[in-house]
Amino acid sequence: MNAHTTIPDNCPALVLNADFRPLSYYPLSLWSWQETVKAVFLDRVNIVSEYDRFVRSPTLEMRLPSVVSLKTYVRPALYPAFTRFNVFLRDRFTCQYCGDKSDLTFDHLVPRSRGGLTRWDNVVTACAPCNLRKGGLMPRAAGMHPRQEPYRPTVFELHRNGRLFPPNYLHDSWLDYLYWDTELEP
Repeated sequence: MNAHTTIPDNCPALVLNADFRPLSYYPLSLWSWQETVKAVFLDRVNIVSEYDRFVRSPTLEMRLPSVVSLKTYVRPALYPAFTRFNVFLRDRFTCQYCGDKSDLTFDHLVPRSRGGLTRWDNVVTACAPCNLRKGGLMPRAAGMHPRQEPYRPTVFELHRNGRLFPPNYLHDSWLDYLYWDTELEP
């Protein structure tokens, strides 16, 4: 049996915008079966595809939706919120100093102790050893320069990077709506 054909017990539904694009790739826009059934009864979504599983009440039997689309288009924000996760996603979960992908933190280029602010243009992903080695020094004094200068990404850039990291579980009914860049290395 193929790994992406096993239905997890909670039967999540892929949530698509009204234009049939996922609301998010990473994390993938999924709702629990309970949230999905509620949205169906509130007439907020269209059912696009269903599992071969049912929920039942004394008066109703319903197949669980596996893919739903919103009835109203949600305009994506141009710029994402500044969060640790989004910094890691912008930097493709890679230390910007040595390229390591484990034990990630984030580093202020201009250290906070020197007035550096916690914002897009001053923070990069760093592994713990590089972050400790740089410490409170400026990049030039530490001899450590990021591979990519920090910047404020757009939502579209984060979606592009998110497609580099397909989730471990993909149900067959979702595959027509997901576009993963499997040729690119994260």
